[in-house]
Amino acid sequence: MRFPAEQYERFFQLANELARQNLDVLVSAAGIAAVACHRATTTIPIVSVNVPDPVGRKLVASLNRPGGNLTGLSNMAVELARKRIELAKEMIKDLSRVALLVNTADEIGSRAYIAQGDAAGSELGVTVLPVGVRGANDLEGAISKIATDNFQAISVTHDGLFYVQRKRLADLALEKQIPTFGFASEQWQAGMLATYGPNVPALYRRAGAFIDKILKGEKPADLPVEQPTKFELLINLKTAKALGIMVPPTVLSRADDVIG
Repeated sequence: MRFPAEQYERFFQLANELARQNLDVLVSAAGIAAVACHRATTTIPIVSVNVPDPVGRKLVASLNRPGGNLTGLSNMAVELARKRIELAKEMIKDLSRVALLVNTADEIGSRAYIAQGDAAGSELGVTVLPVGVRGANDLEGAISKIATDNFQAISVTHDGLFYVQRKRLADLALEKQIPTFGFASEQWQAGMLATYGPNVPALYRRAGAFIDKILKGEKPADLPVEQPTKFELLINLKTAKALGIMVPPTVLSRADDVIG
């Protein structure tokens, strides 16, 4: 096990360290880890889990035919960025300005999220503007900027930094009275107003099937990358009450779970 603690350069250092060992399979968690492992070795089989846009990151040639030494499970994070903006529009009256929180240390990922946010904003009639951070120390300043610039909601892009810092992020946003929409159930539990995304633990459990096949002789190039089929909408009514938001019944009726 290697844990870079969301320090960008450490992903690459630790991936290189692992690649120098006599491994049968290398497993990577989330976007930057997948990129780091892919750069570190072209021979060791890699199972990447919870990866945004593996084709756009040039990790695989296509989902059906990966073509190299990497396969695994995408989280469809880039495509789902739009869904959280749609959710914000449904839940917040007269929504016109949304801050898209991105980790600019991940240049490829942040570009993809910003493009998706621009497209969603144009189609939904909402101004979506990126607010970037490069580490945990930037979060307080970013939330203060969002509040000062009169954004009405925060859409949090799928990134390990925002997962690890979920409680701090939820607390900072609530302190500034800004509704925040995340991607993981743990963020919902930490106090974000709502989250929408795949069941992430299920992705990691499913990774075992890929590892098993590779250890039995199958090649990553021949194992299609899988995408999630189940998505969860989670609403935190305690946070809604603290923000003075009445969640529409049409949204509540679709929720998979609610904190009351």
